[in-house]
Amino acid sequence: MTVWDRPEPPNRLVPLDRERIVAAAIALADEDGLDAVSVRKVAARLGAGPMRLYGYIATKDELFDLMVDEIYSEILPAEQPGDWREALRVLAHRTRQTALRHNWLADLLGGRPALGPNALVVTEATLAALDGLADIDTVMRAVETVSAYFTGAIRREVANLRAERATGLSKQDWQRASGPHVTRMLATGRFPALARAVHDGTDVDAETSFATGLEWVLDAIAAKLTPPRA
Repeated sequence: MTVWDRPEPPNRLVPLDRERIVAAAIALADEDGLDAVSVRKVAARLGAGPMRLYGYIATKDELFDLMVDEIYSEILPAEQPGDWREALRVLAHRTRQTALRHNWLADLLGGRPALGPNALVVTEATLAALDGLADIDTVMRAVETVSAYFTGAIRREVANLRAERATGLSKQDWQRASGPHVTRMLATGRFPALARAVHDGTDVDAETSFATGLEWVLDAIAAKLTPPRA
């Protein structure tokens, strides 16, 4: 029986339910990352004994599943876009925005599909936006491709944000600190393509980079979406 199907135990001296447990776990993760989340720490935040929580969750993985599904409620737009391209675009951008609010989400994106009720609503809405535009296998690959793109891009962006916090150096500070080394390496002539990228390339912010790459992915998908034969 999954955590979604298992009933909650009755309340005792300290009122508990999965909603309170998940909210406390998300608050801990938002403050200090997933490593800060444990049954003991969540119980302490709620003023309950750790064993009480095991009536609601069997493992920390179940707790993570519940946390991710709660966050999926922030990803689904209030109104579903009518156009498939806009639907996938909104999914990608809202996932990124949510991960920037909850950096720990980047560590749990990808892998096996999320099966909670909110995640299933997001998946259903995404597939429905492409329904009838191509055979189901093509639709599935299209959704997987967009998901792979935004998962990788989000993880890279969050990793950079974590590096900034850990080192105290902004992107510009890090570039200035690394500049002498990069200049020396490029001066050897061993890296002509990299030199052109450094000297002639345009440095854009993370949001612009994300949006540009996403549009290229959507352009490629558009070329594959041919309606199935009757």
